[in-house]
Amino acid sequence: MKLLIVEDQPTLLSAICRGLTEKNYQVSAAPDGTTALEMLEHHHFDAIVLDVMLPDINGLEICRRLRASGNFTPILMLTALGSTENIVAGLQAGADDYLPKPFKFAELEARVMSLLRRAGQEHKQSEILSVDDLEINLKSKSVRRGEDDISLTAKEFRLLHYLARHHGMILSREQILDHVWDINFDMNTNVVDVYINYLRKKIDKPYANKLIHTSKGMGYTLKS
Repeated sequence: MKLLIVEDQPTLLSAICRGLTEKNYQVSAAPDGTTALEMLEHHHFDAIVLDVMLPDINGLEICRRLRASGNFTPILMLTALGSTENIVAGLQAGADDYLPKPFKFAELEARVMSLLRRAGQEHKQSEILSVDDLEINLKSKSVRRGEDDISLTAKEFRLLHYLARHHGMILSREQILDHVWDINFDMNTNVVDVYINYLRKKIDKPYANKLIHTSKGMGYTLKS
């Protein structure tokens, strides 16, 4: 598996690269955003470990550019800013997971493995998921409802995909956090509710037939 590590602190960059190389990953390093984008333009990577605070182009902007260009390589974002607002900002920009600094290497490795495993599972699944008039194309990462194309961020798409794979089932906030984010949030965080609201505005609000439902005290479900 090929990994790109984007980190401007030389000591931390060296430690991450050395640790992952010892775990038999093929590791490439970029000390800034410009170098990272150039490498991503010419090479394929299976996952990206991306620092937020870079000296030129920050990690949030790199995420946005990649997703806007159709690049959905899994991204693990690293940052010293660990508040719910900063986590939501990173995920909304297109990151798949979020690891606050400081962290232990074992946790970083586990997050990378989880991203790669999940990406592999999604690749094996059916290309099209349908619920009522909602259609989710897993290959093109596109969504349609009726005749309308719906634009989603990478994280919104992953959440909708998870709900659709379990349509008709009530999924708790804990289940959603575990399977969509793989992040050990404080269970009092409202990040799931925030993203459910994002989806409702795009998937449900313009239409009479609502698909996303709340089961009070239990969680959420996608159903006709």
